[in-house]
Amino acid sequence: MFTTRGSVKTDNAAKYLVQLCKHFAHKVTVDLGETSGDVAFPMGPCTITATDDALIFDGQSEKAEGIEKMKGVIIVHLDKFAWREAPLDYRWEDGQA
Repeated sequence: MFTTRGSVKTDNAAKYLVQLCKHFAHKVTVDLGETSGDVAFPMGPCTITATDDALIFDGQSEKAEGIEKMKGVIIVHLDKFAWREAPLDYRWEDGQA
């Protein structure tokens, strides 16, 4: 199992959490809570968590390519929603479980 943990600093984390989850829910199953959302991407599950100053992404996939695709989907969509804050500084730590 391949994993990734990503983060991006933003003062609008809660807003972007809701936007991302509602957008992804048009295509995949999403369980949105108060401060986090579980997204069932085709390449694997990802939990998105909003803190006071950041969004945190915890994803898993059976394949390394799945992790790269997941990160790409997240970046493309968040960059669109957060265009006023561009460029966002994404930090990713990939691993294996």
